[in-house]
Amino acid sequence: MRIALIIPLLLFPVLTNAAELLAKAEPRMPVASSQPANAPTPDITQVLVRKTERRLYLLSDQETVKEYRVSLGDNPVGHKLSEGDERTPEGDYTLDWRLADSDFYKAIHISYPSPRDRELADSWGLDPGGSIMIHGLPNNAGDMAFAYIGLDWTDGCIAVSNEAMDEIWSLVKNGTPIRIEP
Repeated sequence: MRIALIIPLLLFPVLTNAAELLAKAEPRMPVASSQPANAPTPDITQVLVRKTERRLYLLSDQETVKEYRVSLGDNPVGHKLSEGDERTPEGDYTLDWRLADSDFYKAIHISYPSPRDRELADSWGLDPGGSIMIHGLPNNAGDMAFAYIGLDWTDGCIAVSNEAMDEIWSLVKNGTPIRIEP
């Protein structure tokens, strides 16, 4: 019983901070789509992630089709250099395979590390790591799922809500390029 009372108290400063940050965030206007509301979603030709905006965009050619709020690694600034640095990589990759049954709600693999990433890590005597994915919330989040929204909490992956993951899963095909910008 005491633990149930302590956990919300421990989370309160974090949640208050997140709420303050969201309240101060500049409102974003959605990018206008020329598609009628009932038109089928066009083929997604690229995924774009802007780390500083904490946004993932699904693009059809240069047009934004969908936009989602993301959470990044615990240490989000800069390019991923090694396993365990909790950074989300930056650069051009491919969404190359998916995992329906993972520790998170669905996961689509990002082709990190590239040969250049391996070379860079090797020059520092480091292991570049791997298993970087776009995924939903932890499967065991349960009633605490709300606590993940708006916070950077992954080990370097790109996390979205489970509802967003369902859309991304259905709209993005294996082989789709992904660009991750600072």
